[in-house]
Amino acid sequence: MRTLKLALAATAASLCFAGAANAQEDSGPSFSFNIGANTDYVFRGISQTDEDPSVFGGVDATMGIGYAGVWVSNVDFSNGTDAEYDLYAGIKPTAGPVTFDLGVIYYGYVDSPKGSNQDYVEAKLAASVPAGPATLGAAVFYSPEFFGDTGDAWYYEVNAAVTIPDTKVSVSGALGRQDIEVGPGYTTWNAGIGYALTDHIALDLRYWDTAKDKFGAISEGRVVGGIKFVW
Repeated sequence: MRTLKLALAATAASLCFAGAANAQEDSGPSFSFNIGANTDYVFRGISQTDEDPSVFGGVDATMGIGYAGVWVSNVDFSNGTDAEYDLYAGIKPTAGPVTFDLGVIYYGYVDSPKGSNQDYVEAKLAASVPAGPATLGAAVFYSPEFFGDTGDAWYYEVNAAVTIPDTKVSVSGALGRQDIEVGPGYTTWNAGIGYALTDHIALDLRYWDTAKDKFGAISEGRVVGGIKFVW
């Protein structure tokens, strides 16, 4: 997978010059905002809220092939940590039907215990391609020092989404693998149904699970419902 990551990065980098020229034609950045709530905040198969509900919100800015944003949610790790905030930026060049996503994400935590070293950074390389009414994708994430000071970490994912023709319904799912230098690796998957109530309001009902439940109740299978407002 390291070879694949480097090959995709080289291909995407060769496209940046054309994308940069297109970006210069834009008059300025555009912004979008989102808020929402879930019955549980699940990240890569693990509950981040101790199986309790979450509320979240974010702001995204795009200009040409570039993007940046911030996203915030409550969390509960049973150690006093109250919230997570993500800062991210990247570019989305294209090659024919393939859209690449090369980005960096910083995960920060509010009121985390001293010495817990929960904050970390990940690099992201993803690609997606349309296939009829479906979109197929794959992604690789790498952190040189993962959550809790647990060393190198890689996350690999394949995903797919299908919009059912002549409806406001979509079906999507993903299969991922998290490997950590210090700590157990695990496989996770999810599948769900989305429904667009309006152009600005979407519902999602999704099943999450992990193999072998290595982290106890927070990694067991669960159904999560959510609502998101975007404008």
